[in-house]
Amino acid sequence: MSPRPTRASATRAQVLAVLAGASVMTSISMGMRQSFGLFMTPFTQDVGVSVADFTFALAVQNIVWGVTQPFIGAAADRFGCRAITVAGSLLFTLGLLVTMLASGPVSLLVGMGLLIGLAMSCVSLSLALAASARVVSPARRSMTMGLVSSAGSIGSFIAAPLAQGLIVNFDWKVGLAGFIGLCAAMIPASWFVGAADPKAPARPLPGAIDRDAGLSLRGALAEAANHRGYVVMAIAFFVCGLQLVFLTTHLPSYLAICGQSPELSATALATIGGFNAVGCYLLGWLGGRFPRQYLLGGVYILRSLFFVAYFMFPPNPVTTVIFSAAMGLLWLGTAPLVTGLIGHLFGLRYMAMLSGVAFFSHQLGSFVGAWGGGLLFDAMGTYDLAWKVGVAIGLSAGIAQLFMDIRPTPRMAAAAA
Repeated sequence: MSPRPTRASATRAQVLAVLAGASVMTSISMGMRQSFGLFMTPFTQDVGVSVADFTFALAVQNIVWGVTQPFIGAAADRFGCRAITVAGSLLFTLGLLVTMLASGPVSLLVGMGLLIGLAMSCVSLSLALAASARVVSPARRSMTMGLVSSAGSIGSFIAAPLAQGLIVNFDWKVGLAGFIGLCAAMIPASWFVGAADPKAPARPLPGAIDRDAGLSLRGALAEAANHRGYVVMAIAFFVCGLQLVFLTTHLPSYLAICGQSPELSATALATIGGFNAVGCYLLGWLGGRFPRQYLLGGVYILRSLFFVAYFMFPPNPVTTVIFSAAMGLLWLGTAPLVTGLIGHLFGLRYMAMLSGVAFFSHQLGSFVGAWGGGLLFDAMGTYDLAWKVGVAIGLSAGIAQLFMDIRPTPRMAAAAA
């Protein structure tokens, strides 16, 4: 059995280091990733690539992130987080450098697509939440994951105004250089995420039952594949990625088409980040007190209704800020709910890997939201069909999520009995 951290083996200093490192790392990586839409107009005009080329690179970023996340999660479950998160921070820096030097769609695809996509598997919420969940007690787990997600959301409140200010006053290359400066802070934070990585195999406390004894990676995957509730949750997670990445990628372009100022785009993304901090904490707190499947379903349905309310009418600064605040409250709060449900269903042993499998579905949705939105816009000259598709899928997923089976696996139920 591979080594893994336990609550009993983590000192208070290690707990604080893990939570602080996970929060800062996620804040910076997610903040930069959610602000890439601000670069679309200046990059396409300067380099001479199409909107579809730019959004395809973002779509590849999301699909690479999704495809590699289960493998990165399995590696973290087996070997610990530190080496993986530090390597991810360095990869993110390299991806930004390649994008800054891009001269066409191929180099853009390598930098913003492949390199940053792989880096996000290492430095995003999945590993941050898995590392955090392992160093706190079950009673505090949901709220702690909400706090880490909340702190992680502050990044867009910083990255979006930083990027927009540098783009307006200088150019998009200086904006990317500013992001490289943020990576300088992400690297030491990613080191602290692994502060509780064990040095020896974890042992259960005296008298306790080791629910994971003899459980292999293949066995954990089989458990997940045969659990209908997990399958429903993973499929519904698709709509989360579709709606969020559609907004971060295409909202700046949509506002520009509607005659709004570039500053409003940065304000919208920053507002999402600010309110997301509140929403993540609130949903994490609620997840410890109410059925998580109902909270998840409600998030997907409410997002879809806010889409309808906003996109049916021409945007203005007031409606855009209100819409951004509402979406921020419903933004990344899904992550602690999904991770908490996985821990409830299967335990902690393969949490990072199983979260990664579910996240692959999320990233398929991100791929469709980024590239599909660009294709529909290039073909029709409007985003009308794109947002309507997002609403229809969101309502369907939300209703399905409400009826998720949340019974733990027989292994978990037997250990509890």
